Amino acid sequence: MNTLDLANYGPVIPVIVINKVEDAVPMAEALLAGGIKVLEVTLRTPVALQAMEAIAKAVPDAILGAGTVRNIKDAQAAKDVGCTFAVSPGYTSELGLAARRIGLPLLPGVSTGSEIMQANADDYFFLKLFPAVAVGGINLLKGFSGPFGDVKFCPTGGVTVESAPQFLALPNVVVCGGTWLTPADAVAKKDWAHITKLAREASAIKAA
Repeated sequence: MNTLDLANYGPVIPVIVINKVEDAVPMAEALLAGGIKVLEVTLRTPVALQAMEAIAKAVPDAILGAGTVRNIKDAQAAKDVGCTFAVSPGYTSELGLAARRIGLPLLPGVSTGSEIMQANADDYFFLKLFPAVAVGGINLLKGFSGPFGDVKFCPTGGVTVESAPQFLALPNVVVCGGTWLTPADAVAKKDWAHITKLAREASAIKAA
């Protein structure tokens, strides 16, 4: 799989934090019911890998990725539990080359021109801008479009349902990452219908 293909499944990739394994499958099913097929589950909790494994086994229609992949160990663990791609918050050549070696497509995180150049040197041209809003958001992406005209981005971090259309209107943005699709209060209440509603709204977002 080419990670750029992820953009074909909709305008938003949810960035998901799972604290309880039992929430993993119903959350994934709720997102799919709302039209969101690509799921990024972050490695930010002790149960993240178990949650990914549960989704991989029980929700085969999901295109499952691991987020917050920071090193080779993370990448291998993600692949071992059934993830089909990985997303990193930053970029090192060590991680980029290792991910390719084990056959795990990587969406690398960048926030500077130097990081973009390093990723490009390792043949990565679809990149996550992170944390998007904090490092400059739309204005930074406009600035990158000149010297990095052959690079496509997935801005993540601070993007909202309101601002996503403005990001998607940029020619170098093909999809956005969003944390708003799985709000902690809805998950705590197991309000899967609300998550389906948010997913349906997100999947219908159009470029402004």
